[in-house]
Amino acid sequence: MRFVYDSRMSLPTPDPGFDAHSLRLVKAIADTGSITAAAAALGYSQPAVSQHLKALESRLGVPLVERVGRRVRLSEAGRVLARHAPTVTTALEAAAGELAELRGLKSGRVRLVGFPSASPTVVPRLLARLAETVAGVTVTYVEAEPPAAVEAVRDDRADIALTFSYPGDRDDPHRASAQGLSVREIAVEPMIAVLPATHPAAAHTTVDVASLASEDWIAGCPQCRGHLLELCDRAGFVPRITFETDNFVAVESLVAQGIGVATLPRLAVASFPALPGIVTVPLPATEQRTLHTVTAHGAERVPAVAAVLAAIAEVTAAVASGGDGPAN
Repeated sequence: MRFVYDSRMSLPTPDPGFDAHSLRLVKAIADTGSITAAAAALGYSQPAVSQHLKALESRLGVPLVERVGRRVRLSEAGRVLARHAPTVTTALEAAAGELAELRGLKSGRVRLVGFPSASPTVVPRLLARLAETVAGVTVTYVEAEPPAAVEAVRDDRADIALTFSYPGDRDDPHRASAQGLSVREIAVEPMIAVLPATHPAAAHTTVDVASLASEDWIAGCPQCRGHLLELCDRAGFVPRITFETDNFVAVESLVAQGIGVATLPRLAVASFPALPGIVTVPLPATEQRTLHTVTAHGAERVPAVAAVLAAIAEVTAAVASGGDGPAN
């Protein structure tokens, strides 16, 4: 389903009450804080949005926005519509998708958000795979760490979030914050110790974290740092973290210069050629990162979303396990 905006067009005439267009409009005002920004986000003209909003308020008999200086904010009635918008619009899209499937249509737009190490590894292969199998599906992509990615799905800013979780992670975003959403485990990914090439454990086939207790450590993103603390706690020590960065290249560069040691997931290690002066050694098989997709409940009934979910699962499993993936 594609929509082309023409400045001469007005918004579609709504049915009595409110419809999906109205809900998206109110939600966009809540997200952006202005009618003008909401119009830009939705691809409509500002006068068309203002006209639609006034007609909607007239039909419902309650104001939906309140002016505060030069900005607008939602009234209590507007907040009610905005709160229900993601659930209702997803259900309507699912119904439209099922009808499209009955007609044999294989097109649509899917909004994907994923974590940084998936961007150079999973996403390019995914897009190539989709171009071969469902060329009518358009995918947009935004990079975000799992907590923000889950919220993007909840707020209807994304259709699919590609996320990860660590064993024993107390801040796992797939627990309380994902309640009411659909979470699927799609692959597991080995964790890797990144060591200087001269390190005594560099020649080992695996490395026990406990053997690195006396080392200086380089920590990554907040969630990765949390996992490092959990990992070392299970090994009986508190890591001496001397440097923190969520830049994978910086982590390896610091290790190569002898600043410390680190752990990285396999996708991060695979996202660029290994730097001279480092060695990567797998952690025990029990130390794996789980990869997930997160959607609204029922989103998989939309054919375009279902096609992308299937392709993500196939490509991610291949890449995470060390294969080239089906698109290489």
